[in-house]
Amino acid sequence: MSISPKNKNIRVIFMGTPEFALPGLSRLIAAPEFEIVGVFTQPDKPVGRKQLLTPPPVKELALKHKIKVFQPEKIRPEIETIRSLKPDLIIVIAYGKIIPQDILDIPTFGCINVHASLLPKYRGAACLNAPILHGDTETGVTIMRMEAGLDTGPILRQAKIKLNGSETLADVHDQLAELGATQLVSTLLDFVNGKIKPQAQDDSQASYIKTLKKEDGRIDFSKSASEIERMIRAYNPWPGTYTEINGEILKIIAVEHEAAKINKTKPGQLFQDNGRLFIQCGQNSLVVLILQLAGKRIMSAEEFMNGYKSLIK
Repeated sequence: MSISPKNKNIRVIFMGTPEFALPGLSRLIAAPEFEIVGVFTQPDKPVGRKQLLTPPPVKELALKHKIKVFQPEKIRPEIETIRSLKPDLIIVIAYGKIIPQDILDIPTFGCINVHASLLPKYRGAACLNAPILHGDTETGVTIMRMEAGLDTGPILRQAKIKLNGSETLADVHDQLAELGATQLVSTLLDFVNGKIKPQAQDDSQASYIKTLKKEDGRIDFSKSASEIERMIRAYNPWPGTYTEINGEILKIIAVEHEAAKINKTKPGQLFQDNGRLFIQCGQNSLVVLILQLAGKRIMSAEEFMNGYKSLIK
């Protein structure tokens, strides 16, 4: 079965929440072949020190374009609402909720997900962090038809970017959000019109990434400098990386790309050498560039060395 965009707009429900989903939603809004009949996103949440109730980015964009927004606490009770919208497609980008089979079965052409990894590698929520953490030389996006399993559906299209070993999570986030968006409209049109045959994933090659929590950012300084350097990039800005020195929580925000072959003290200890700030790792050390004590402002290494000599060996 196919739809000719010349004769009928393709009715789409969009499900997404954070900034990562915005480029994809923007492309769908701009594409004349699609009619977005509803946007589902997470409920507004308190943000910041003042805990101000804040709408998700996807809600703000949808309302700007006068698209009806739904923010259910749970998606399963919304089955009849979704059915009443008569979607041809449901597009999911970083929604943050598991879509049950009863909903996956509603759209004429199923539910399509933009996933930020080269599936079957890195199934799961922390797929943006994983290639940096593991020192991969490439990553990318996968557009797939959703199944009940976690990121197990057949692949419609993939696109790649190279990694040079200096990217942070923020860099990869922005690149893949745009990459997925640029592939989305053409992939959907080709799929709906029968020009793409979904390809099953090779489950024997699958790997899974757990959801990250704040405590996952604690640095284990028994690891090598190169491992820790990748972790600091992979977890910047979320969940962040930190350690404890003299009973104080210290966030390590940025370090020099190359590990220094200097070993002067015990793992986790700050020290100075030739006017630079280092932190000792299990093997070699790292030059610290930007850091922050809990409750204090973000500082350069030079500012820290001038103001907190007692924490430096």
